[in-house]
Amino acid sequence: MIIRNIFSRRYSRKIFVWVVCVVLTVGMLSGCEKKAPESNEIKIGVCCYDQYDTFLSQLIKCFEKCVEDGVNVEYVYASQSQITQNEQVEKLIAKGVDVLCVNLVDRTAPNTIIELAKKADVPIIFFNRELVEEDITQWPKLYYIGSDAFESGRMQGELAANMIRRESSKADKNGDGRIQYVVLEGEAGHQDAIVRTEYSVNTLIDEGVEVDKVGYAIANWNRAQAQTKMAQLIERNGDGIELVLANNDDMALGAVDAYNSAKISADERPLIFGIDGTDVGLEAVVNKTIMGTIYNDKEGQARAMYDLAMALAKGESVSSLNLEDGRYIRTHYEKVDAANVLQYIHK
Repeated sequence: MIIRNIFSRRYSRKIFVWVVCVVLTVGMLSGCEKKAPESNEIKIGVCCYDQYDTFLSQLIKCFEKCVEDGVNVEYVYASQSQITQNEQVEKLIAKGVDVLCVNLVDRTAPNTIIELAKKADVPIIFFNRELVEEDITQWPKLYYIGSDAFESGRMQGELAANMIRRESSKADKNGDGRIQYVVLEGEAGHQDAIVRTEYSVNTLIDEGVEVDKVGYAIANWNRAQAQTKMAQLIERNGDGIELVLANNDDMALGAVDAYNSAKISADERPLIFGIDGTDVGLEAVVNKTIMGTIYNDKEGQARAMYDLAMALAKGESVSSLNLEDGRYIRTHYEKVDAANVLQYIHK
């Protein structure tokens, strides 16, 4: 019995030692195993100043069409609050985005976003709302994609001048040899709005059109606000408005809405021009409720933004993208009126 117990204890110890060795060995082997490779999915964060801007919404749809398998894009909208946008950027960086595409709420206040991205080493592509040159040079990994506001203003002025020359009796309703105009401007202090207004009017004058400014209103790129402001201008000026220059199509259509509400016939209305070539703007040109618009290449901007984002996310060279000064990609505008609108409406 004693011998059997001793043998049993020795056997148990051997079993125990063997189990311990097996456990240690498995643990060591598992520690030496390679970890499962992390996902190669590319993450892009797209931050927009507002969800109700017609042109911006269509640009984002074009961007979505570019997105390939293996690319995850998160879209956020700041509802016109820079504080909200700053917080959204911080959260996107915490989620591990590889690159940010930012449509600034306030083009003069990008510093918080830049510092957040710089600290995390996340490149930023600003788009559509251009920050000032001093800010974009703060860090080498800052870029801008958009179009040239000077060009859009100049083209709108040319389009209006050509229409006035062709339809002089329709344009100059009171026959005084001058065109009485109003401006619907996009946003107080916004560079694109200021430039579009200035160059449109100055181009009209350079083209030999004599003009009188009879009204001006800021409508924040918004159709409903433009309708309200235009209704006030109509009440103040009656039929003394012969031309409406709107900084974008939504505001041009807001002017149309105001004339519809006032029950003023098409023959008695001024010539109305927009900018951006949105779907609704192009339809209005087809229907001749506005006389023309300036097509803003949303497809080209979306493709350029996606290609640049992918190159930055992969750490590839961006030299093939032909950036101006190593930072800018600018697309061109095109004039649209009844003669060529159909080639844009299905673009």
